[in-house]
Amino acid sequence: MSRRCELTGKAVQTGHLVSHSNRKTKCRFLPNLCQVTLQSDALKRRVRLRVTAHALRSVEHRGGLDAFLIKAREIELSQTARLLKRELHKKLSEVETPVAA
Repeated sequence: MSRRCELTGKAVQTGHLVSHSNRKTKCRFLPNLCQVTLQSDALKRRVRLRVTAHALRSVEHRGGLDAFLIKAREIELSQTARLLKRELHKKLSEVETPVAA
């Protein structure tokens, strides 16, 4: 499993730790990943995702998982999140346009 946020795409970064004497040591900066279960109101189910703490705050700020996925770009999302976004769009389009019988 890669160390990548499933919602924002934030991943491992590389860089240097620089000492006072300006000596540089290679270092990996890991994202703060958390395994969380988020509730989708439109799909009426829970989803387990591996997201960063920053993404979790963004989800809360935007008003939940559904609102976050609607505004998110497909490029940043993981395969699981893309499938969720497509399901969400399908469900919301069914609700908005009722079928005439």
